[in-house]
Amino acid sequence: MRRLLGKIRKTGRVAEPPVPASAEPPPPAAAAFGGSVQIRHVDAGSCNGCEVEIASAFAPVYDAERYGARLVASPRHADVLLVTGPVTRNMADPLRRTYEATPEPKVVVALGDCARNCGAFAGGHGVIGPVSDIVPVDVEIAGCPPPPEAIVAALRGLTGR
Repeated sequence: MRRLLGKIRKTGRVAEPPVPASAEPPPPAAAAFGGSVQIRHVDAGSCNGCEVEIASAFAPVYDAERYGARLVASPRHADVLLVTGPVTRNMADPLRRTYEATPEPKVVVALGDCARNCGAFAGGHGVIGPVSDIVPVDVEIAGCPPPPEAIVAALRGLTGR
């Protein structure tokens, strides 16, 4: 048993091989966040398909938290805004205020086709436009809805893990 514990300490995580010392440097966002990000989810008018996939991404099977991504309740504690859905008339101002309340450095992720280009809701009466029309978007995740693997991969890109 002692030998087994020694191997675990040397290699890091049991499920993943250790990262070599000469690995590529983390992306700029990862360097700014120190390997972990606090995420505030904002539903700007979605059909809730993306929310189901976000829940799956943070559930035990995909477990985004093991890569340093954590959902928080306040934009004042957030590093990342994860925005879903096209921006509706009623959500434009709350989205702007949430963006302004998030401290620097911050990243905005447009999750799903609706957040990227209004998707199936394009031209709708209550729809103003995609997220990029209201706040600057740094990362886009395609899909209707995007699978949990894509969400976790994007978050790993932000944490550098």
